[in-house]
Amino acid sequence: MFTGIIEELGIIESTDEVDTEWGPGLRLRIGAHTVLEGSGVGASIAVNGCCLTLVARGDDWWETDVSDETVGRTNIGTLVPGHRVNLERPMALGERLGGHIVLGHVDTVGSVVTPAPDLQVRIPERLMRYLVEKGSVTVDGISLTAFDLTHDTFRVAVIPHTAAVTTLGLCGIGAVVNIEVDILAKHIERLVAPYSAPNPGPEH
Repeated sequence: MFTGIIEELGIIESTDEVDTEWGPGLRLRIGAHTVLEGSGVGASIAVNGCCLTLVARGDDWWETDVSDETVGRTNIGTLVPGHRVNLERPMALGERLGGHIVLGHVDTVGSVVTPAPDLQVRIPERLMRYLVEKGSVTVDGISLTAFDLTHDTFRVAVIPHTAAVTTLGLCGIGAVVNIEVDILAKHIERLVAPYSAPNPGPEH
């Protein structure tokens, strides 16, 4: 579990197609420092909000394997050497929850309509029901507050600090960003679904 508070901007050093025991995929080498502290092989690290597993590391780099499924559902497949990425280690027990509960399971990708500081993102209409005015949403791994909701867009305010320490300051119009909606909203929908089905009326 993550918090959506980015610890470090990493840099993509290489991307290579690989064959793994679960099929074809992509191996990324990412330059980093902070997120490597206390992280060994098998540790989870969120890359642009996507939970990935550390499979090899050095003093200032680490590698991860990404399945074709993940490549197809996220912006990971668009990364090339030199790209910056948002990195975060999992939350430890006893730490403050500075953002909100983030699982690292990307729901969809969105497209930037208006860049920061007044960032507007377009997402599939079917997911807008999980967003509420002044509610939480994760954009490229960053915990943000949604407002100005339409049928398929929302806005978030990106303060100068966030723009400087994350990739949001680099996102132009048309940029593809990973989106994770609030898991609590999805659980609530699932729980109330049996009670919100249309009443079929009396049997005859």
